[in-house]
Amino acid sequence: MECEKQKLASHSTLAVHRKAIMLHTFVAYVEDKPGVLTRVASLFRRLNINIISLTVGHSERAGVSRMTIVADAPDQAANRIRASLYKLDHVIDVDDIGRAPSVTRELALIKVAATASNRSGIFELAEVFRARIVDLAPESLMIEITGVESKIEGLIQVLNETENRVLEVCRSGKMTMRRGHHTKGVLRAMGAGEPESPAPAGPSVEVTDNFADNI
Repeated sequence: MECEKQKLASHSTLAVHRKAIMLHTFVAYVEDKPGVLTRVASLFRRLNINIISLTVGHSERAGVSRMTIVADAPDQAANRIRASLYKLDHVIDVDDIGRAPSVTRELALIKVAATASNRSGIFELAEVFRARIVDLAPESLMIEITGVESKIEGLIQVLNETENRVLEVCRSGKMTMRRGHHTKGVLRAMGAGEPESPAPAGPSVEVTDNFADNI
């Protein structure tokens, strides 16, 4: 009986730990100089936090790059991560947009084995997912798809469940941008909920993007 109680307590502790771990999205503006990416990666290593996705590219400002970092960390660690990033050399600004209404997209290139018998089916499947064929070779097709993570995962899953053999997958990682400030009427029309307001302390909630193309 005592052994069963200990097992239940262990499972309960593990469940609480898993619940406390969640994804956080940070956008960092950094100077376009050598070594900045290494410093950011080293910071997360020191904090023992896993980076799920990292994208870097030019921003709207000359000489400034924009990083979108998705990390798997406890909820209470968000402020510490943001403050630690801000202290790094050549980091200009850091924004934690995990709780803010935002638009998130990802780009993926998927190479699929193709023959004369299944090529038309792949074209039809790409059309269903609003993807497009960007390369056509005698033995393969390359699909380009842009959208939320679930859309890309859905296409890959369907391809794997059929005779269409996935040869190669290349994904960009998440790119996220805050929504503009809209009136309540516009937000209701978009299906995006109420305007952004200060969120109470608690677990972060992902805002569903109903306005843009999700399929």
